[in-house]
Amino acid sequence: MELDGRVAVVTGGTRGVGAGIARAFLGAGAQVVVCARRPPDEPVEAAGRKAGFRPVDLRAPDAVADFFAGVAESYGRLDVLINNAGGTPYRLLEEGGADRHTRVIELNLLAPMNASLAAYPHLKKVRGSIVMIGSVSGTRSSPGTAAYGAAKAGLENLTRSMAVEWAPDVRVNTLVLGMVRTELSHLHYGDEEGMASVARTIPAGRMAEPSDVGDAAVFLASSKAAYVNGASLLVHGGGERPAFLDAANVNDSEGN
Repeated sequence: MELDGRVAVVTGGTRGVGAGIARAFLGAGAQVVVCARRPPDEPVEAAGRKAGFRPVDLRAPDAVADFFAGVAESYGRLDVLINNAGGTPYRLLEEGGADRHTRVIELNLLAPMNASLAAYPHLKKVRGSIVMIGSVSGTRSSPGTAAYGAAKAGLENLTRSMAVEWAPDVRVNTLVLGMVRTELSHLHYGDEEGMASVARTIPAGRMAEPSDVGDAAVFLASSKAAYVNGASLLVHGGGERPAFLDAANVNDSEGN
């Protein structure tokens, strides 16, 4: 899965999952550019190498087009785009107002589409690859993050359509993530006790680490996945145990 000589862009790659993906690509030999609206507090680095940083607002199509043109000119090529930037605060539908929910959809669905469209002509030249970072929130109900879940569901459908339209020149796949432990996990799951309780609901017994996501992204971008296109790869530790199994008593010793 070596990516020597390849050039990869990781959106939102300055922290959390994005930084984990960037480190994995650095470790695989790629030249990596991370982008966000603000620079990282510390350089993203791995294997004695550092990722470059360029600022961009992914919701501004003209700026995004200029960004990718600049990367291709500076590095001579573009092989991989990881559409990682996204996220949302917890907000019930009736509490946010339409404008706030719309901004969530812009960041998590329209921004990846903008980036993919801008990167496409550069990726096409080298038969490159796009990896979307999806979420299990797009495959089930997502109370408190409804707009986010809707955007991630749309992202998977967008991936499948792109994969058909752009084949065989550019492969497009999705990593569907479950819960990932990052420096911001406490905002979603609480303190260490809360995160440990959440981890116990996952069959794997732990949350994913950013490096787990990075390794999966490297695979999808590599020649090892040359025939994988339009796919959704679940990276969720086995998913979620169905709640009815704990509520039902048919298999309890007292219930028999």
